[in-house]
Amino acid sequence: MPFTQLRRLHANNVATFRSSPLSEISGSFGDLGTLLPLMIALAVNNSISLSTTLVFSGLWNILTGVVFGIPLPVQPMKAIAAVAIARNFSVEETVSAGFTTAGFVFIFSVTGMLRWFTRVIPTPVVKGIQVGAGLSLVLSAGTSLLQPLGWTTPNFADNLIWALFAFIALLLTQKTPKVPYALLTFILGLFLSLIIVGSYNLPFFKIWHPRTFVPDWAAFKTGALDAGLGQIPLTTLNSIIAVSYLSADLLPHIPTPSVTSIGISVALMNLIGGWFGAMPVCHGSGGLAAQYRFGSKSGSSIILLGLFKIILGLLFGESLVGSLREYPKSLLGVMVLAAGLELAKVGESLNYGARDLWEASDPTTSPEQSGLKQQKILSDEERKERWMVMFMTIGGLLAFKNDGVGFIAGMLCHGAYQLSNAWVEWGSRRPSVAATARKSRRAREVTTIEEEEEQMLLDGDAH
Repeated sequence: MPFTQLRRLHANNVATFRSSPLSEISGSFGDLGTLLPLMIALAVNNSISLSTTLVFSGLWNILTGVVFGIPLPVQPMKAIAAVAIARNFSVEETVSAGFTTAGFVFIFSVTGMLRWFTRVIPTPVVKGIQVGAGLSLVLSAGTSLLQPLGWTTPNFADNLIWALFAFIALLLTQKTPKVPYALLTFILGLFLSLIIVGSYNLPFFKIWHPRTFVPDWAAFKTGALDAGLGQIPLTTLNSIIAVSYLSADLLPHIPTPSVTSIGISVALMNLIGGWFGAMPVCHGSGGLAAQYRFGSKSGSSIILLGLFKIILGLLFGESLVGSLREYPKSLLGVMVLAAGLELAKVGESLNYGARDLWEASDPTTSPEQSGLKQQKILSDEERKERWMVMFMTIGGLLAFKNDGVGFIAGMLCHGAYQLSNAWVEWGSRRPSVAATARKSRRAREVTTIEEEEEQMLLDGDAH
């Protein structure tokens, strides 16, 4: 990346933070609803090192904020986390899963396959992945975080009453971006969690002592086959391609990170941090939408978040598990709900404003050559087809809770439309082709008759 672009991104980070510091700080906590539940569950399960995860994820936050200049999240690899929690993975098995996914992503990046994926995957399918991921977050907020709560249970500091108050506050602050909703919610949740744990389980001063984890073949095989391979389509589609599209939609004034640079970032985070027991992480479109929704508009927000994580990891580490475990699910659930809706909103631009609808204003030149672009006008039939492809992708993703299934469903739907349109076009051309063939035959027949008559005249003259 050119040094001049880094300077421009740094200047934008500084200017944005100076103009709206509270919004940037608030937005930095927007992704806690995704981060905390999985990170805490993995730490309690002894599947990762919490202190190492905080230090390394904080470092990645800072680097991505500096290099990309957008609030690109560093969040758990969800498929790996789900399997690791369900099967009580050891640290070695968990990081092996991360190594596997990172290895494939690195190969996709350096060989140019990610750029090829971006060219051949239709925009309606990418939008479907984004909307499906957003709706998945909404469903997760309801089923995992809010549904188990009662009006007064499990305790006075975490129940549906708190969720209702948080939801009302969210609605009231929708049109007031200067109110740091996520920051205030985080502080309130931290205060309530400290009350819940009481004096017996408070965090205490504990310096981070890094150690290495080298998986043996059995651990690597288990992690790679049981969790790593299943994470690859999710990371490729939602954490790389969809993130690049979403960044262009939400922050068009900042240079959009290429899929190659995002892929290399995901690969390096895991290929480095995994040796020390850090949680497998990626850049998710849901996290970007969450941080944007709660105020982040530049990389400064995640740089601050990274510093905060590093301080916690270096000074408190594993002692944080008890208090973080008691963080109110009612508040996390509302934040996840808002993040999911923000991500799902990107489907609105499918037929107006999507990147594949911009074309050169001069049809004889490419958009890059002319420098001037105009919005392509879609027919009603084209709009319906694009909506159907997007919803087919969403349906497959939600029905099977798998990005890969949604992707295949959307691509099959898109391919079916392409074949149908090609068949109709071929059928409409058949009469003209047949007519041309008939005219050609008649012309040949006339030519043959004329030649025969001419030959007969020549024969008559000869006699």
